[in-house]
Amino acid sequence: MATLQLIGFGSTGWGTLLLLGALMTLCVTAVALAIGAVFGAIVAAAKLSGNLILKTLGNVYTTVFRGVPELLIIYLIYFGGSSAITSIGKSFGYEGFLGMPSFAAGALAVGIISGAYQAEVFRGAYLAISKGELEAALAIGMHGALRFRRIIMPQVLRFAIPGMGNVWQLSLKDSALISITGLVELMRASQVAAGSTRQYFLFFVVGGALYLILTSLSDRVFNGAERRANRSMPSAMGQA
Repeated sequence: MATLQLIGFGSTGWGTLLLLGALMTLCVTAVALAIGAVFGAIVAAAKLSGNLILKTLGNVYTTVFRGVPELLIIYLIYFGGSSAITSIGKSFGYEGFLGMPSFAAGALAVGIISGAYQAEVFRGAYLAISKGELEAALAIGMHGALRFRRIIMPQVLRFAIPGMGNVWQLSLKDSALISITGLVELMRASQVAAGSTRQYFLFFVVGGALYLILTSLSDRVFNGAERRANRSMPSAMGQA
């Protein structure tokens, strides 16, 4: 009880702040993963295509966003986006600085980064599909859309689940860097609580424990999804 009072579940409300920060971390990570899935799917398709230009662009994307530090990308998105919004505002007669929303900047930055990793996950998942199944689909006259819906997409999603779990964990940790934009996610909440109370060790340990809880729960969710996908795959193939 004394510990709960100390970390702020009592009158000060620091515990509530940490819990809200953890919720914000989950929200920004989920949005970033969705953004990354769009970028990743497009880049994976480009790298799998026979077009040299598209393959080159896909390779450049994955090389740049996996090689450049995540913090630098967040800075570029946040300050670059703010500059662009300010320029647009000035064109409409508004004088002053317009900052890019912290949530949007953070989710977009982490999403672009995760997209580089998801592209490789999707590409590897596609290459894991048995060539015989694709050839059989062509032999029985399946058109492209039906082949994608019945064979390619279900198996790509199935093979991609373990890799997507890793990307989720990476994005969850990268979300801590968004605190530099002022977004009150878990890391920022821990910093505010620690700075206000001068109990740095306590609040950073609690913040780390909450990150471990989030990652552990995420592991269970992705492991369950993988088991379910592996069980349902034979029946899905039978329906195909």
